[in-house]
Amino acid sequence: MSCCGSRPTAAAIETPKESTAAAVLPVAIIGAGPIGLAAAAELAARSLPFQILEAGPGPGASVRAWSHVQFFSPWSYAVSRPAAALLQQSGWRAPDPQSYPTGKELMERYLEPLAAHPAIAPHLRTNRRVTAIARTGTGKVRDGGREARPFEIRSVDAVGREARLLARAVIDASGTWTRPNPAGASGLPALGEAAAAERLRYGIPDVLGAERSRYQNRRVAVLGGGHSAAGTLIDLAKLAEAAPRTEIVWLLRRRDFSTVFGSENDQLAERGALGQRLKALSESGRLEIVAPFALESIERGADGRLQLGSESRENIVADELIVATGFRPDLSFLGELRLDLDPALECPRALGPLIDPNLHSCGTVRPHGARELQQPESGFYLAGMKAYGRAPTFLLLTGYEQVRSIAAALAGDQAAADRVELVLPETGVCSGAPESTAAACCGPARGGNQVTPARVAEAVA
Repeated sequence: MSCCGSRPTAAAIETPKESTAAAVLPVAIIGAGPIGLAAAAELAARSLPFQILEAGPGPGASVRAWSHVQFFSPWSYAVSRPAAALLQQSGWRAPDPQSYPTGKELMERYLEPLAAHPAIAPHLRTNRRVTAIARTGTGKVRDGGREARPFEIRSVDAVGREARLLARAVIDASGTWTRPNPAGASGLPALGEAAAAERLRYGIPDVLGAERSRYQNRRVAVLGGGHSAAGTLIDLAKLAEAAPRTEIVWLLRRRDFSTVFGSENDQLAERGALGQRLKALSESGRLEIVAPFALESIERGADGRLQLGSESRENIVADELIVATGFRPDLSFLGELRLDLDPALECPRALGPLIDPNLHSCGTVRPHGARELQQPESGFYLAGMKAYGRAPTFLLLTGYEQVRSIAAALAGDQAAADRVELVLPETGVCSGAPESTAAACCGPARGGNQVTPARVAEAVA
């Protein structure tokens, strides 16, 4: 019967026998990516018990999906200080802090050794996809004694067996990579998008490596105006040098796309260089630019090619469509929790004005922590990319500061939780908002000691 999708029986449900006393229950961390493992390192440094639930077969499952992509921030921005301190105890050799890792290198030289560390490995559960979180013994509507009840986290393993974990607090660092936005301009899938799935690719394909044969000497459309689209377009241009029949079409939803190119003054040099390379490519005549283009439908023509339709333009014909329109958080397993989210971005409400791309395009967000990320459900925090909801400007350093502050709050050290210990690099781009708003979007939110990128590099070196 199991082959036909029957539900696991009660005997298949694993229920850890933790005490329900909040003082001895662990903090549950959802996701073993860079931010989830950084949260574990922060909690370990404070001797707070924790359990990590990772949906994939190993740490950093989402990072593996873009292992070919090079960071535009150096190693000094990719490693959290408490994680580096843990690793150095076991003889870990830190990478050159000024070099730029790929996703693969981040996995092999940082995430995998960190996950295997004796302070973390016994508390990591892989192939554990979280399906629901609630307060034990009470529904979302009930008020009485709610905060005194532990969290109940339900998960399933690779063969569908259910388990339950009780926790005093939850840090949801599950990211957004597995939930790409659809191609349709309305936020819904374009008409025919599902039927054309075999010709669509979401995210950042390995154009110059494993997926080269799929795109060479084909007419490829790239939909999107962020860093993912920029990197893909540049890779396609390199592919076209070796495979000259490759054609590139860049589809953008907005007419003015100058902010895509960023700024030469970006303090993250590689991020600024990426934008400048894309600008040079767009001016070279080596790709067709269609803007604005609001994709409404995708059809397969008689020749099998994609017909990309918009109400305001003639159809664009392509063999392949790469959808690089961003990501959104998976909120499906949080339905029994009381959340206060920005209605547009689906991030914590207090964070929304700092990262809203309608207000500014600044790649820097003022440091923030437990106070901004805490939800009405006391003890529940969104962290990392998931804390940004649908906003696109997340940096790992931002997530590391978030979990540092959250761990301090969970340890009862509110002074440390409120202290700013990070200054992020400026992009030199803050547009689309009044001058006063633009100036404030990158400023420190709270007073206190600040850790500059140089000090982060010292910690990693």
